[in-house]
This record gives sequence, structure tokens and C-alpha cells, in this order.
Amino acid sequence: MNSAAALASSSSGSPLPPPSAAALRDAPAADPAPLLIDAEVDSQPAPPPTPAPGRWRRFLLGASVVLIAFNLRPVFASLSVVLPEIVRATGLSPTAASLLTTLPVLCLGLFAPLGPWLGRRFGTERTLLGCMALIFVGTLLRGTGSVPLLFAASALAGSGIAVANVLLSGLVKRDFAGQAALMMGLYTMAVCGGAASAAGLTVPVEHALGGGWTAALAVWALPAGLVTLVWAPQALPAKPVASESGFAVRGLWRDRLAWQVTFFMGLQSALAYIVMGWLAPILRERGLASDTAGYVVSVSVITQVVTCLVIPAVAVKLRNQVGLAVALALLTVAAMLAQLFAPLGGVWAWAVLLGIAQGGTFALALTMIVLRSPDAHVAAHLSGMAQGVGYVIAAGGPLLAGLLHGWTGSFSAASGLFVGVGIALLLAGIGAGRTMHVGAVTVPR
Repeated sequence: MNSAAALASSSSGSPLPPPSAAALRDAPAADPAPLLIDAEVDSQPAPPPTPAPGRWRRFLLGASVVLIAFNLRPVFASLSVVLPEIVRATGLSPTAASLLTTLPVLCLGLFAPLGPWLGRRFGTERTLLGCMALIFVGTLLRGTGSVPLLFAASALAGSGIAVANVLLSGLVKRDFAGQAALMMGLYTMAVCGGAASAAGLTVPVEHALGGGWTAALAVWALPAGLVTLVWAPQALPAKPVASESGFAVRGLWRDRLAWQVTFFMGLQSALAYIVMGWLAPILRERGLASDTAGYVVSVSVITQVVTCLVIPAVAVKLRNQVGLAVALALLTVAAMLAQLFAPLGGVWAWAVLLGIAQGGTFALALTMIVLRSPDAHVAAHLSGMAQGVGYVIAAGGPLLAGLLHGWTGSFSAASGLFVGVGIALLLAGIGAGRTMHVGAVTVPR
């Protein structure tokens, strides 16, 4: 609690007027390269974007970005809805089950910092091709039924997702600078669509195939494999872009405001992955059928699309984002507690409210990365910091929720976790939502 309160204290930045909607639209890619040396130099202009590709290639590239984004969440959502069957079939302990749901999330934080380096070394397109191959192989191997392979394959897929998370937005910024808002909207919808599809369709697919939980998990390798085949002809001829490695950012990792933004990203992600990993088991324990529980999660996730598209436009028009951050944090915790304790007759309404709240906090976290940054390169590094550290923080959410269930035999004990993380999120939002810029500068390499 004290550390969360410290997040809400004054930052090293100076008050500034809110950036325009255009500044948000041109948000850059993540590039988490922590440099701890302060530099007393003026910020340098960002390098110019690469020349726009032809119309057909742009269409194919845009469609490919959407298809890749669709494959970034089924690994998480498909597991949760069949987790009780996996536990019964394999004899996993509550601790092991908690680790299984947490492992891919932890990989998001651990491997995200490698994304920019891999992109510079091998090129963004080729690196994304490698990511899709990892997602395909990892997802397929989860269907073997082997417990050690289940863990290893989840980590393999999670590492591919982590790097793709970082690089996809950079590709949009580079090749769709004039349509960044449209492409990021399609990107967000595809991510939510992949998660919602996996949550809602995994159990029906399990019943239709008659192959149990192994086939239900492995089937999600099919879209990953198809996208890998579509992407390969575009990725293999591509080469690294030299201008992407010409600038560095200094002073960011010592800045208090940067840490407030990072904690807001990590804490909202912790609540989001608790929902993705444990909401279906919570509802099944309360008496819902497995397919119905999956549909509830699916509705909650797909609802996030609306607020993901609306919140950025609202946030940039506000004098500051403190009130919005507080309201969304409170709504998130209230909806999560309702899923635990409210009558099941209202489960669908609470699922919609939960989707509105969590889509809003996710979109606001991304928006504040841009609003708190003085230039494009600082925003890129702040995005990388927020994702790399934030997803490590987020991994503690589903892990603790599972451990509490194992220790107490009920999910009711998780209510204290929901409230504690929610309070920390609220305090981080009070700090990160103020109209200031982080104290970091862009310098030539």
C-alpha cells in the first residue's frame, strides 16, 4: 500500500497542456532499451518514416497485421475455460495450475525487451514471422497431453506473443503513419476478437471434436499456422531499416512519472489476466456450465472493443485523466466482485460492465504513454518500459488468484486481492493521469 501511495506523489515532470488528438494518433512503437544516464542535451527530431508501400501491398500488409493480432490472445483465453478438465486429467496441484495460467503472462514481460533488438537485427517483418512460428508450434504442442510440454509450449508461445506485441505497433507506425488511428483500432479489435473467440469457442470445439481438452487447445494452432503461411512471402524478402536504430532515449528509468505510468499499465493488466485466466473457473465453481462460463468471458472481452476505441478520443480532450482513471479502476473492481458474489441472474450485465471497465483501463494505459511523452522516441521507450515491467507485475495477478484458491478451497478469498490491486491501480492512475511529461530526452546514437 505504501509503495502504491508513493506512485501517486509528485513527479519530476513539469505541467504541460494536454497533447492533441493528432499526437495520440501518431503514437510510436515500443522500444524498451533502459539507459540510466541523464543527458543534458536537446531532443532530436525523429527520423522520417519509410516510403509508403504500393496500394496492393498496403492492403495485404494491413490485413496481415490484423490476422497476426488475432493470434496474440487465444493462448491465454483457451486455457482458462478447460482448466478444470486439465486439472482432473493430469492431477495438477493448485500451485501448478496457477503457474500454468501465469507462465505466458510472465513471458510477456520477460521477452518484450528483446523485441526492438531483434527487429533491428533481423528486420521487423522477419522477426514477426519468427514470432508467428513460435506461437504456432507452442500452441500445437499444448495438445500433446504431456504436462512438461504443456508448460514448455505455453512459455514458447508466450515468448512469441511478447515480441510481436512490441513490434506490431511499430510496423503500423512505419507503414501506416497516415492511418495509424484506423489501423490501431483494427489491431485492438482483432486482439479482443481472438481472445473472445478462444473463450467462447474452445468448449464447443472440444465437444464437437470429441478429443477432450488436448484437441481443444491444439486447434488454435490452425489460425496461427495459416497466418504464418500468409506472412512468410511478405517477411522473407524484407530487410532491416537502418533509420530505426539511429536514436536513443536517456533519463527515463529514473523518472517517477514514468514509473507511475508503468505501474498503471501493469496493475490493470494484472486484473485483466485474472479475468482471462480465472473468471471461467470462478463461474463454473458457482454453478455455471463450462460452455456458458466461456460465453460470459467472451462477452466481457468483446465488449472491450467499444471502450478501446472510445476512451483515447475522450482522454485527449480532458484537462487531465485522473478522474477517468479513478472511475475506471472503481468500476473494474466492482464488476469483478459482482462476478464473485452477486446473483448469477445478473452475470451477463456484470460481464458487459467489466468489459467496459477493463477495455477502458487498457486503452487509457496506452493513451497515457503517449500523453506523458515529450516526443515520439520517448513514447517508444516508455511504451517498452511499461510493457516489459508491467507484464512482469501483471503475472502476479493470476498467480496469486490461483494460489489463494488452492490455499482456501474457494475463490472468495480472491476478493481481497481484487480490492488491493484495485486500490493500487487507483493511486497509480492519480499520479499517471496528471498533465505532465516524463523527464527524458532523445539523443543520437
